Amino acid sequence: MGHRHEKASQEKRGLGGLLMLSLGSIGVVYGDIGTSPLYAFREALRPVAADGVTRGEIIGLVSLMIWTLTIIVTLKYVLFLLRADNNGEGGTLSLLALLMKFSTGRTGWLFVMGIAGAALFMGDAIIAPALSVLSAVEGLKLVAPQFSDYVVPISVVILLALFAVQSRGTEAVSKFFGPIMLAWFLVLGVAGLTHIQDDLAILSAFNPVHAVRFLLQAGFTGFVVLGAVFLTVTGAEALYADLGHFGRRPIQWAWICLVFPALTLNYLGQGALVLKHPEAMSDPFYLMFPDWALLPVVILATCATIIAAQAVITGAFSLTRQAINLGYLPRMAILHTSETHTGQIYLPNVNVVLMFGVMALVFIFGSSESLATAYGISVTGAMLVDTILAYRFVRMRWRWPFLLALAVILPLALLETVFFSANMLKIHDGGYVPVLIAASFMLVMWTWRRGTRILHDKTRHTDIPLAAFVKSVERKSAHAPVSVPGTAVFLTSDPDSTPAALLHNIKHNHVLHAQNFILTIRTVNTPFVAKDFRVSASSLSERFSLLEMRFGYMESQNVSQALGLFRKTGLKFDIMSTSFYLGRRKLVPDARSGMPQWQDRLFIALANAATDPSDYFRLPTNRVVELGSHVII
Repeated sequence: MGHRHEKASQEKRGLGGLLMLSLGSIGVVYGDIGTSPLYAFREALRPVAADGVTRGEIIGLVSLMIWTLTIIVTLKYVLFLLRADNNGEGGTLSLLALLMKFSTGRTGWLFVMGIAGAALFMGDAIIAPALSVLSAVEGLKLVAPQFSDYVVPISVVILLALFAVQSRGTEAVSKFFGPIMLAWFLVLGVAGLTHIQDDLAILSAFNPVHAVRFLLQAGFTGFVVLGAVFLTVTGAEALYADLGHFGRRPIQWAWICLVFPALTLNYLGQGALVLKHPEAMSDPFYLMFPDWALLPVVILATCATIIAAQAVITGAFSLTRQAINLGYLPRMAILHTSETHTGQIYLPNVNVVLMFGVMALVFIFGSSESLATAYGISVTGAMLVDTILAYRFVRMRWRWPFLLALAVILPLALLETVFFSANMLKIHDGGYVPVLIAASFMLVMWTWRRGTRILHDKTRHTDIPLAAFVKSVERKSAHAPVSVPGTAVFLTSDPDSTPAALLHNIKHNHVLHAQNFILTIRTVNTPFVAKDFRVSASSLSERFSLLEMRFGYMESQNVSQALGLFRKTGLKFDIMSTSFYLGRRKLVPDARSGMPQWQDRLFIALANAATDPSDYFRLPTNRVVELGSHVII
């Protein structure tokens, strides 16, 4: 909750706090979209360059880029979607959690849309670092052509170093992200401004008629070009995903006052340069700069792309934690890299997957030109999911009439569908990569969700109601378990049923502690839970009590720390005399489980790979007792 408190305190400082948050958002939120000028215009020119590019086509392309930024980013995200928050948090899974909380009836399609959006974001998280770093390092070829053969090795070293430092956290260097990206956007704007005078006719690109005319005259080629034009807005989804870190106003201010003008000026400048010097279309971004400035710009661009890659990696960590807490992924190790900001986390497993994925793409594609063809599908797909969920949000939460919701959402959905279709044409040229990545993540999340439900249903049939169990053991009889001093806490997901660990403890050890607490940990569909509502307790008998802890899906579930909050209910826990009992299940595949055998085995593999509950819930390791059982699934 550290980001949230810092955000609130800075907002109270007025304009100064707003400017500080805006600067911070420039370094985190706008890294990906801010590095798009390195390759977007170059790739948009490529499909029309074969037959020779006319002045009208260049102006039409720049017009398409400006209006894509205006409609997709400014109108959809900055002015509209940033208001569709879940207690201040944004992103696909935050929106999904909110909709699932208030939806009635069938919610299966919401779940599918939500995990599709999350999976597509993970595809983007693997492609974006590789593409952005490659495109920056390729500038060395203009500084010193003899470095051409070293672009891939240098990119690999930079990316390996980036993934290697994740475990140490970014707190020490993150304070430089904002100033570096501020310098980057100023360079983009100044470079564009100085070249607009190369041909002032480029200013007519502000007229959307040129964009429409280009699409009508170019025919199928224009449709292909749309896939490259969309590269101008890659990273726009980060505006929404990072809403909780900075708040709506700082993100809006940063876009309207700096990022949007800088990007617009740069694309105008690249267009004017190509109008005057058609040979510059081979690399219009770097050719905007004089020879003496090339090396400093390459270094600055590399820093900007590293920051952009860091923002995407951090987003992947945050998204994975949300998915774990919402029950869409198995538990994984989550390490905190900052003592003050709980949002700064490190997931070793996710880091390894991202690293190998990024390295594979760098070696397979070898250049930003080749990799750019694979980019776009995941971003357009994720944006389309956000739009569809936004329709449900405005109908359910804002109570918009059907016609108003349709009038606002349908044009956006149609436009993004066109962009998505244009990007799907890249399937055979590398576009299959993000599709395969997203499909793999979707398969994992669907299997985990489905498997946990089947497991829950199967174990419920053999469960003993907790109330009946307590009543039976509290009876004085010759077969009653021996009472021993101390406190036992039994973790369970179902407070109405007797925990398996409790039954096994009595069956094998024939003892019952003086105080027994049945603890249920719940993840609610809000980002954070206030301390006053974190815990609750109720008594079942003299020796048994029910405990409940509630955590938001953005929070770490530290049980040891939360136990101290029970003091307000009159309960005090001495950790050194408290034992935590966990049930460990050995899963055995069953052909009649309801899942295909391959999915059975995948679910069991995921369950076996899950982090130990004692580590995940921050339980004292020397006070944990695990009792196992076999479950056929």
